[in-house]
This record gives sequence, C-alpha cells and structure tokens, in this order.
Amino acid sequence: MLNRRTVFVAAVLAAAAIVKPVHAEDRSVVKPADAKDKSILVASTTSTQDSGLFEHILPLFKQKTGIDVKVVAQGTGQALDTGRRGDADVVFVHAKSAEEKFLAEGAGVKRYPVMYNDFVLIGPKSDPAGIKGMKDVAKAFQTIKEKQAPFVSRGDRSGTHIAELAIWNKDAGIDIEKEKGPWYKSIGQGMGAALNNAAASNAYVLSDRGTWLSFKNKGDLQILVEGDKRLFNQYGVMLVNPDKHPYVKKDLGQQFIDWLVSPEGQKAIADYKINGEQLFYPNASDPSA
Repeated sequence: MLNRRTVFVAAVLAAAAIVKPVHAEDRSVVKPADAKDKSILVASTTSTQDSGLFEHILPLFKQKTGIDVKVVAQGTGQALDTGRRGDADVVFVHAKSAEEKFLAEGAGVKRYPVMYNDFVLIGPKSDPAGIKGMKDVAKAFQTIKEKQAPFVSRGDRSGTHIAELAIWNKDAGIDIEKEKGPWYKSIGQGMGAALNNAAASNAYVLSDRGTWLSFKNKGDLQILVEGDKRLFNQYGVMLVNPDKHPYVKKDLGQQFIDWLVSPEGQKAIADYKINGEQLFYPNASDPSA
C-alpha cells in the first residue's frame, strides 16, 4: 500500500513531466534506515530547474556521493509548503523572509546561503511604457501602471512573485491588488509560462536572470531594466526538520547541503554558463546572505 508521501511525489513529478520515474520504493517510509535507498527529494524553485542548473550539478553530486536527487520544481511558496508537510527532505528556494518564517515555525533545521543572481524586468522591444534603460525599477513599475501597459505576473507565491509584489507594494507604493486593471494579468504559473505569455502578448514581466538566459522563445522580448539593488536574488537551502517528520532522510539530505556549500559544490555552480554567461554566483561564505 502506498503511503501519502509516495503518492504525492509520484503525482507531482508526473505532472511536472520529469523524465526519471519515481517508484514507490524510492519514497518508502516502511524502512527509513534502508541503506540501499540512496535518494532524496528536493523541493526547489522553477528557476533552478528551468535554468538548467540542476541538470549541470546533480550528476556531479551523484558521481561524488552515489546519492540520487529527485527534484520537485515549484514556486517557492509551494516548495516550502511541501517541506512543511514532510513531503521533501530538502528545500532549495529564493525568498529569504519566507525561508526565515519556515525556520521560525520549526519546519526547517538551518538555512544556508548558497548563491545569488538577480531579477530583470523584461519587455517588448517596442517598449510601450518607455522604460528601457531605467535604473530605478520602482519608477519603471509606476510608469507601466500609469501607461497601463500589459504586465504578466506569475501570481504563484514563488520567490519571483514575492519579489514582484515587494516592488509594487513597498518600493513603488502601489497596492497592486486594489489598483490592478485589465492590463495586469496574473497567471498562477511558473517562470517559463510567464515568459511565454509575455512573448505572446507583448507584455512586461519580471524574471530571474537564469531562466531568462536559458529561455528559448524570447521572440521580441528583451531586458529593459536591470542593475537596481532591489533586484538582488538570493538562494538558500534548508533540511526539513526530521524531529517533525521522522522519515526525512536527514543524513543524505545534509550531505547534499554540505556539498552545495563546499568549495566543490560552489565551483560547480559558478561553472554553469550559457553562451559564456554565468547564471549563478556562489556566496555560501557570506553568513549574512
């Protein structure tokens, strides 16, 4: 008989169309100490998956340790909820305030900074709002609203969505829930879908740089605003609390975390590039990150 966690993992990975199948024995909770099962489940963001980072680093980790890492790619909010339910061993996300809340609830053991990149404001080359080259992202958002230019929001509680809302509500001083109109489209989907939607509708969209660089269907979209310090995008990793969820594979999960923040793991992250451009910058040595 399949347990709840096994059913969850199989359903989510099937829905995400991940090539490697997940079998019942991979997430069995009947024998939590089974030494033959050297696999862990990581709930992570769509950006780490869609950018191709995991495809680059996970084979290196498996070669080093023999541990197979299965990834459920979700928005950060969903990934943290997956950890809260004990349906993952590790969460690897990018919304520091939400990560600190996760720890405060006792859902995670410790947060480790891993790497950073940045968000970029993407839009059509025609640039109907006239924001190209702006260095103040809040001003760019205000201008988009004033011109009622099409804007696509992920609307999925992801780290990118959280960052977008912070710019609207805090930096630009716009209560977007109250002040949005037909020009603002919240789709409740991942970064790839948001970029596809923006490309199809000549709309603006906030994206993490890693997914943008690996995105194939750019169409007439381009980076219009970048470099504002408010666009900084930090990633952190945490072990799900085994005291709350006894079937969490704490030893294997901690090995993955330790490798990510080790010189070897940090080099693997730094070495990942697309067309010669580095997507993520390791900073595990910065305790304040």
